[in-house]
Amino acid sequence: MAKLDEDLIYEVLSCVEEIPAGSVASYGQIARLIGRERNSRLVGKVLSRAEYYGKYPCHRVVNHAGRLVPGWAEQAWLLAREGVLLKPDGKVDMKKYQWEDSGE
Repeated sequence: MAKLDEDLIYEVLSCVEEIPAGSVASYGQIARLIGRERNSRLVGKVLSRAEYYGKYPCHRVVNHAGRLVPGWAEQAWLLAREGVLLKPDGKVDMKKYQWEDSGE
């Protein structure tokens, strides 16, 4: 696993900052966009500590299947406030809400 350094943290958080309201991105998508496609868990680790670096829309990042962060009840509310509605199974519809980044 890659080392967690300030440059990596900045790359991840800068990418997350680009996700528009009403859209979500997956951990793997963020990893791919910063050139570390095999480091989606590292992205999650950075996001779990993002509060120490300022305000970022981390609630817009979900897993590849649209699952929200376990134990973070506020995430669903923050997404709903932006118009991202959850499916009956509690997941985000990735086909409908996934951010179409320019890194494709």
